[in-house]
Amino acid sequence: MRKLLTGWIVAKLAALCVFCVMAVTANSSFAGLSGGAAATPTPTPTPAVDDSIDRETSDPYTGDLARFDRENRAENLQIDRVMDILGIKEGSSVADIGAGGGWFSAIASKRAGKTGKVYAVDISRDSIDFIDKRIAKEKLENIETILGIPDDPKLPEKTVDAVLILNTYHEIAEPVRFLRNLAKSLKTKALVGIIDREGKGDDHGIDPAVVKKEAERVGLKFVAAYDFVNKDRMDYFLVFSSQ
Repeated sequence: MRKLLTGWIVAKLAALCVFCVMAVTANSSFAGLSGGAAATPTPTPTPAVDDSIDRETSDPYTGDLARFDRENRAENLQIDRVMDILGIKEGSSVADIGAGGGWFSAIASKRAGKTGKVYAVDISRDSIDFIDKRIAKEKLENIETILGIPDDPKLPEKTVDAVLILNTYHEIAEPVRFLRNLAKSLKTKALVGIIDREGKGDDHGIDPAVVKKEAERVGLKFVAAYDFVNKDRMDYFLVFSSQ
């Protein structure tokens, strides 16, 4: 009798265990079907940003860097008016993109003063070396040279109040990527000035409508266009603002 009772208890316990396992399995399956905690949502892929361009660019200048210091260049470009429009003043942080021999960097250095900063950016090591020598010779202590790359000026983030890209935009091999990376360095409401000339991209000039379109692709807002830098009826000055 005792053996029968023991066997009956064992059989009941075994049946109870089977029932519990089935219940747990069913609950897990239901949780997966109903979006419960057991379900892992599939992340939505982030669309790739297309920064490609469908146009030619010009080869960067490789000639005599001292030629940019030619007489009357500041007067012809009305560079003081350019700096006024870009809001460059004592204490400003300025980026000179395509700095070449440092002509504009030296002028902006005096306007920014001891409390300001000028970043002289170029992709040419020869240019950077030339400007470093100029800094030492002219004691321009508020200028810092930066060796950029074709799609990135390598500026520190959120530091720049004003940018001037002087007769260089048509040479930038990856202009949209470059502007997107440049935008990361801009403070809120920073101004970006582009002085260039009419052209097709591969002739050391670029259509201003193309420049506007490419700048707006990276979120820069068009502010104004000027023609007072127009020495031969081909030059223009465009101004954009960060958001």
